[in-house]
Amino acid sequence: MVLALDTSLEACSAAVVEDGRVRAARSEPMARGHQERLAPLVERLMAEAGLAFADLDRIGVTAGPGSFTGLRVGLAFAKGLGLTLDKPVVAVGTLEAMAADRTDGFTACVIDARREQVYVQGFRDGAAATVPSALTVADAVQLLIDVDPEGPTRLVGSGAKLLAEAFPNAVADDRAGADPVALAGLVAAAAEPLEPPRPIYLRAPDAKLPA
Repeated sequence: MVLALDTSLEACSAAVVEDGRVRAARSEPMARGHQERLAPLVERLMAEAGLAFADLDRIGVTAGPGSFTGLRVGLAFAKGLGLTLDKPVVAVGTLEAMAADRTDGFTACVIDARREQVYVQGFRDGAAATVPSALTVADAVQLLIDVDPEGPTRLVGSGAKLLAEAFPNAVADDRAGADPVALAGLVAAAAEPLEPPRPIYLRAPDAKLPA
């Protein structure tokens, strides 16, 4: 029994999945407010599933890249719940989670990172073909061409349209976050021993200390 959470981007999403069967799932678009919304959303989800928190076997959460605030909200909530219930917490890269609903072809997951950059990672038949990277759009295009000169067949994420002109034959899916049900599948399949959940930051935060 897996509870999967995603607050890393512009959605607050969660799913409860038991042996591949969806017990409950919910996703709400939002750029801010994850901290206030996540706990009530999860509480309602567990009630819809007819489960107590003690029934869970694993808790999964997206670990980045993404919004610094959103990542901290999801990771803190997952780790706190795992500690309280004495259940393992599995952190999954956001780009990997976004690719998890398709395991065929060449998929590029692309998040608009602002400041003329994208977070990008390529996947072939469900397996990582590149590492997560923060690149300019031009460098991201070149990275994907280096992996396959024909380019990806699918672009997924908020940065999909930024690369669409370079790959006109690719299907662009500018979703706001990971599918929590697909994320739950990755969490359930994660092999032990599990790594401690840590955020994946690909660049320094925008905030600066005062001089």
